[in-house]
Amino acid sequence: MLSRLKQKNLHTWMRGWARHLVARATAPRASGTRHLLFALCDHYEPLWGKTDDATGHARVAAWVDGYPALGRYRDAEGRPPRHSWFFPGEEYRPGFLDGLATLARGGFGEVEVHLHHDADTRDTLRAKLDETLRLLGGHGHLSRDGAGGYQWAFIHGNWCLANGRPDGRWCGVDDELTLLHELGCYADFTFPSAPDPCQSDMVDLIYWPTGDLERRRAYDAGERARVGAAHDDRLLMITGPLALVRKGAVGVRIENGALTGDDPPTPARVHSWVDQGITVAGRPDWVFVKVHTHGALESTAASLLGDGGAALHDTLAAHYNDGARWRLHYVTAREMYNVARAAMDGKGGEPGAWLDYAVPPPPVAA
Repeated sequence: MLSRLKQKNLHTWMRGWARHLVARATAPRASGTRHLLFALCDHYEPLWGKTDDATGHARVAAWVDGYPALGRYRDAEGRPPRHSWFFPGEEYRPGFLDGLATLARGGFGEVEVHLHHDADTRDTLRAKLDETLRLLGGHGHLSRDGAGGYQWAFIHGNWCLANGRPDGRWCGVDDELTLLHELGCYADFTFPSAPDPCQSDMVDLIYWPTGDLERRRAYDAGERARVGAAHDDRLLMITGPLALVRKGAVGVRIENGALTGDDPPTPARVHSWVDQGITVAGRPDWVFVKVHTHGALESTAASLLGDGGAALHDTLAAHYNDGARWRLHYVTAREMYNVARAAMDGKGGEPGAWLDYAVPPPPVAA
């Protein structure tokens, strides 16, 4: 049993989850209508499995053709589900980004940055990121600041943010968090990664990394985001739900918010995500749920664009958008960050008023 638990790397995050359970139980209760901010962040890899370009184009076409049908679902503001395609720079093909631009122009989501890399230095990683930003930005993706620089969200390939793996693979750059921020990254959406060993015990949180941000695994310590406090000198960590939940009559499973063809959304899973109660401290009526997927894979795409997606959005509509107890807000990663920053700055009311609060829409979707 101990060997099996070690294989699941529960020791990396159980203390953090216990702290979260205590904090959640003792936190002030929200009064009145609660707002659910729901973001689906996709590690979108058309060439996954080292496949050929033709398969990659077919995978993109499946989303371009199939996603608009989800427009039959609408949130409290009348908006359709909003997807965030975190696109890997190393898989760049012009047609892939043009296809996703079609969806972005239709109001169905936005493209952000994903990157798999290994054995890099700060300088070699900077070159890879600069090239990725140039390529994605050339299709109108990624937001711009007032000086024309890129503003973007990030998910690390293989979960290995800030050289987080024990064996040193899939990164190489201890001070990755500071480099990302220097290049315009405003938030990281990599976690949770459990049962992967990169997982931290900073779980079910929106937080600012603290301490020496140039150290390896600098995401392992942080300050919970709260009303009245924010930082402009570092990126924000926005994590999704992580918990142990019931499996069958006597078993348990790790719920890490990963949507796959074999593990699709279900009503029970949706409720467990919301139950984690991820909020900005001091704004308990705004609940943040960020889940993730590898949506380019055929089985996962078939689920999310078919029965799995229907189960997800039917549950959100039935339980979290009645207009009295709950109001549902579909958001992209960028919009989730903006609402979190607005909460930190003391904004309240309808979170939909703050979707473009700090970072504007990318040109393709503006």
